[in-house]
This record gives sequence, C-alpha cells and structure tokens, in this order.
Amino acid sequence: MNRSDLNGRIRRAISWSLLAPGLMWPTMNATSNAQVSVQRSREERFVDSVLARLTLEEKLGQLNQVSGLGNPTGPGGSPASYEQIRRGQIGSFLNVVGADTTRKIQRIAVEESRAHIPLLFALDVIHGYRTTFPVPLGEAASWNPAAAERSARVAATEASANGLHWTFAPMVDIARDPRWGRIVEGAGEDPYLGGSFAAARVRGFQGNSLRSIDAIAATAKHFAGYGAAEGGRDYDIADVPERTMREVYLPPFHAAVCAGVATLMASFNEIAGVPAHANRHLTSEILRGEWKFDGMVVSDWTGVAELLQHGVGGDRAAVGKLALEAGVDMDMVSEIYGKDLPALVRSGRLSQAAVDAAVRRVLRLKYRLGLFDNPYRSWDAARERAMTLTRDNRAAAREVARQTMVLLKNDRGTLPLRKELGTIAVIGSLANDTVATLGNWVGMGRKEDGMSVLDGIKRAVSQQTTVLYAKGASPVSDDTSAIAEAVSVARRAQAVVLVIGEIPDMSAEAASRASIELPGAQLILAQAVQATGVPTVVVLMNGRPLAIQWLHDNVPAILETWFAGIEAGPATADVLFGDYNPGGKLPVTFPRATGQVPIYYAHKNTGRPPQRENKYSSKYIDIPWTPLYPFGHGLSYTTFTISTPRLDKTTLRSSDSLRVEVDVTNSGTVAGDEVVQLYVRDDVASLTRPVKQLRGFQRMTLGPGQSSTVRFVLSNQDLAFYDASMRRVVEPGRFTVFVGSSSDVVKEARFELTTPSARAVPVPERCVAMK
Repeated sequence: MNRSDLNGRIRRAISWSLLAPGLMWPTMNATSNAQVSVQRSREERFVDSVLARLTLEEKLGQLNQVSGLGNPTGPGGSPASYEQIRRGQIGSFLNVVGADTTRKIQRIAVEESRAHIPLLFALDVIHGYRTTFPVPLGEAASWNPAAAERSARVAATEASANGLHWTFAPMVDIARDPRWGRIVEGAGEDPYLGGSFAAARVRGFQGNSLRSIDAIAATAKHFAGYGAAEGGRDYDIADVPERTMREVYLPPFHAAVCAGVATLMASFNEIAGVPAHANRHLTSEILRGEWKFDGMVVSDWTGVAELLQHGVGGDRAAVGKLALEAGVDMDMVSEIYGKDLPALVRSGRLSQAAVDAAVRRVLRLKYRLGLFDNPYRSWDAARERAMTLTRDNRAAAREVARQTMVLLKNDRGTLPLRKELGTIAVIGSLANDTVATLGNWVGMGRKEDGMSVLDGIKRAVSQQTTVLYAKGASPVSDDTSAIAEAVSVARRAQAVVLVIGEIPDMSAEAASRASIELPGAQLILAQAVQATGVPTVVVLMNGRPLAIQWLHDNVPAILETWFAGIEAGPATADVLFGDYNPGGKLPVTFPRATGQVPIYYAHKNTGRPPQRENKYSSKYIDIPWTPLYPFGHGLSYTTFTISTPRLDKTTLRSSDSLRVEVDVTNSGTVAGDEVVQLYVRDDVASLTRPVKQLRGFQRMTLGPGQSSTVRFVLSNQDLAFYDASMRRVVEPGRFTVFVGSSSDVVKEARFELTTPSARAVPVPERCVAMK
C-alpha cells in the first residue's frame, strides 16, 4: 500500500466529516510568528474537534499509559489486551518496540476503536537505541553539547524506525551527591552545563520538526529536585528551599522548555512536604504559568499510585484527583485515571474541565507528531533494518566516546603507551566485560554489538606485541584468590592497563551506594599490581565519581572512561595509544573520601572559610577539605596556556552586555583539545552567593604552537539571582570574572555594575541561547 492509499484509508476510518471543516495538515517547522500563530490555531481547532467526540471513558483512556511487551522498568505493570485498545482505554504504550509490532497494534487503535485515535509508543532511550553511546554523565564530560545532540539524533533515527514516537530522556536532574545512583543519567552538578546539555539533547531527539519520521518527542525529567534526594538515597525526600530550587535545580528544565521539549516527567520525590506528582506549584504555576509550557506532563512509573505511600490521599481516586489537578496529564502504569476517576467526574468531585485540559495536551502531542496524518510513520521492517546499527552510527559512537574521556593524572608522560611494546598486561574483570561497557539504560543494545577494552587493546597494538590478560578481582566480590595470578601476569609485562571501577548496576536507578570507594577487592588488586613496579595505567569504568585517593597517590596515570558504550574498546585504545588526545573535563567533583559528600565547586563561603593555620575553620581534621579532582578538571597529552581575561569595559550598566576575551595557546608538541571555562562571582550581595558559577565554556582544538582568541558575552541573565523577596534581580556592585582550564585553575578580572538609583533591578527569566 502506498502512502496516498494509506492516508486515505486512515482518514476514512477517523471519520473526518465529524471534524471542524477546512482543517489542513500543516507542517510545524515554520519560523515566523504569524505562521506559528496560524498553525497553533489550526492545531487547537483540530484538537477541540476530536475532544468533542469522546466519551468520558475514552478521554480518560487517552491519559492511560500501560507497559506492554518488553522489559518493564519497574514494579506494578501488566501487559494490556487488544480489547482495551478497541475500547479506547489506552492512550500510550511503553516497552513495545519493533516496526511490525507497533504497526499491528496501531492498526487496531485507528481502525477498530470507535474514536480511531492513534497510540503513542514510548521507551527509555537514554543514550542510544541499538547503537549505544556513552552514558549521559560521560557525554557531559565532553563539554561539547554538539556531541550530545549528535548521539540523540542517532538514537532518534533508530528509535523512530523501530516504531517509537517518544523517549523518556533527557534526564536533567542536577546531582551534587554522588552516592545517588541516577547521577549517571544526567549532566552532573552544574545547572549551566546541565542546561546546555538538556537543550542539545532535546534538539537531537526532536530534530527540526516533530512531524519528521526520524524525530521522537523528548521528555525532560524528573520535575523537579530528584537529584537532591536526602543521603543520596533514591526516591527519598528532597527538602529544597525555593531559592535553591530556582537557582540550581530548575534551570536545566527551563533550558529544555526553551529548546521546545515536548513533554516533562514528574519526579518520585517530595519537595518540602509536597510530592512532585501532586505539586501544583511546580507543574501548574511555574511550568505552565511562568514558563508558558503547553506540552504534556507524564507521571513516572506508578508515580500517581505512590501518592498513597506519601500519605497525601486515602485511596486511589483521591490521589488520582490530586495528580490530575496538579497538572500530571498521563498516568504511567498505575491505571488510576482510567479506572478510578470516572466516578469522581460523574459525581462532580472532579471537574470535566480538568480532564479535558489534560486530554487536550495528549491530543496536541499526537497532532504535533503527525500521527493523525500518518499513524504508522513509515514503519516497515526494511527501513528498520536499514536505519539501525549502521556503520555511520557506530563511527559516531566511537567519536563521541573519545571526547568523553578524562585524563585525571599522567605523571612522567606515562601515557600514551607505545603500540610496539613487547608485552602489555590487561588486568581486571571489567576489561573483558562487554556488558559493562554499554552501561545501564541500554535501550535495545546487545552485548554482542559491543567491544571490550581488552579486545580494543588487542586490535590496536602491533603484531609483535603480546597482550596478556588476568581477571584479578571483580567489583562485585571480595574474593582475592585470583590476584596472585594477576601479579604474575603483571611482572611479565612492560606496562599494565588496570581496568577497575563499577558494574553498570552499581550506578543506576535504585542503586545508591553508602560508600563510593572502589567496590569489591579492586583496591587490593591495584595495590598488589602497583607493588610490582611495572608502569601501571588505571582505566576507570564507572557511572559516578569515585573516591580514589590511594590510586591518585600511587598510580602514575589514571584515565576516566565512564561507561563508554558500544565502541568503548576501540575508543579507549585510541586514547591509551595516542591516536586521540583526551580533552574531556569532569562535569562533577571527585571527592577524596565518601565522607566529603556532598561536595561541589559552586559552594558558598561560611564566616570561617577553611584555613590550614586556623583550627576553628570549616574543614576536616583527617583529610584536606579540597576535592581530589575539581569540577572542570582534565589533562591532555599537550599543554595549554590561557591569558588573563580582557574585558571590553570595567564599568557597565545593568542593561549592558560584557565581552570577555582570552588568548589560548597550545604550548605543547601535539594537537589537542582544551575546554576554556568562564565563571562569575558576585563579590558583595544582599544574600550570600556561590564562590563562582559557570557562565560559559568552549571546547576547541589547537595544533602545536597554535593560538586562538575565545570570546564570551555576559548579560544580566548571567548575573541575576533571587533576592530575599524571591525577586530575580541584579544588584549594583563588584563582580569577578574567572577564566581557565578548570574551576580551580583560573585567572581573573573585575568589573563594576551600576543600576539606576543604586538599587536592585528586576531581571525576568527569559529564554537565552546556551553558550
């Protein structure tokens, strides 16, 4: 059947004569305000006409998402029946994939149900569908949002060809406690960096138009404050003050909304006593009121039902009413909206208007995806095969993986290794673990698609080089019986590559750790191997910062690779042997010990800042107060010099912009990447301010001896904060600009900001291009 025949068949099935006359099928990628206004008007007329035809049960069915085939991501779900689809009781599926499977189910919805409304198919496509890219925390270490946009674009292309419309990504939660397992899914500790990556991933998933067959709707999650869970315990409460919420945890969500994100997901946690799934202030007042978001909000897995455990409602109907009235449009898996709310509406305890508002938002998303025009989105098995796990996609995964790797330490030029070494010992169970390289939330990724670090090294070295392997120790066991063999293997080598860290399940949902030191017997293994005297390189595989003080003190070279995805083996070998010069930087602070957490660069000073000579200052008595590796840290096989920042003015008005320039020179002998980072501090304010805040960055490549000038522009949006009255303002006074290669290695300049009458000036929050 050709597309014309297909569209005609679907249009007849949906009974277009009942819709508003004259409706067309506009594309949604026009840019002028007038065109957008016309398109939105048509959209609303169409959505209203569909809504008017639905029964109450069909309306609530649109708000019901069920988990069908595939592997559920949590408890409480059961596959749906075809009869539920025919009765219009389901609006969306998750965990159902495949062009043929989704086409079969979609045909039932659009041809056999009374309302003929197409279904949404969704999956957690977090860092790749079949072609698995580095985990999001690793991608953030690239400090290159274009890399994240590229990986999301590949994921969208593959996912859409496999029958999907919607992903529950990007996760944009700020996380400053690395004990929290889901830190691996986000961009780290900083709201500015997080906002840049949030916007990039939205652009990648959604492309130029949601109607494109290779686009999928993105979801910014989890709204909001999920990363502030007490003690790093997943699902726990988050007691976040309003000012901190707005300055730290909300900015990446706002960046995603500004980038046009189609949906948001509510978070499991409560915020200051109000669970997010019942939080009208967040969802209705801030998201829809202040930010003018007109998209859909979906619950997290059984998040509506879990309001019962939070203790804010006495039965299923009560918590369903709370969630719907707070602004949560679609109920994932709980099936409370469809089963328990009809009686509330008929009795008048829940307004029809509240239901209609939620249904409109669901229908609006389906319209914007073009599903009423073509419910099947050109799904066919041939396209599915042609678009999935292509050679170009694998090449993109390798390139992105190389950019994410961070050289934490490299004494005496230990790295790069020579490919012509006689014997190299590769040690550690993770070195030969292809599953671990993929990380968690792997979509439809498969073990057999990937390549281990061991195999990557074997393929990279010369034919004359012997590569030996020993397991040594595992992250999941305290068994030390294999360490003696590993030591024997190490002694036969000219260099050791020791691959240690975590398995993916140790940094994931429901995977909080009380200790972030090396798990299992791996530290004992490292100590035994280092004692041989053979030059040793540690390769870390992990999804969170680890406390590795002993490794830093004793091992000459440490390379952070995160969980680098399907091309982890080749990408790691590229860096180890110098085919690629590492340029990644840490998106999160590494502590010296677990007891230091939470630790992050944008802290505030106390009245007694840490001082070595003053016992009565803010510090520890058993370890230094400083981090092991600061936010933004990362070394290279070359060296760079960055000049003192030059400002185009030293006094500016609150409405002015400030241009900042620095010269960057590759002062070493090989080409490499540097990430130039700009931070700002409000030196004196009416409220305490962080010691510095990231406000710009740029990754650049320079050849040996090459120089370039990097330019930043600061506006009042970069200087604003929430004052004692919760107004977003800039205040007159002195500011310091810091520019350098990390949050700790910077040079500075100062300027004075003036305002009319020397008073604070309101600065409304607005969408700005992420620099």
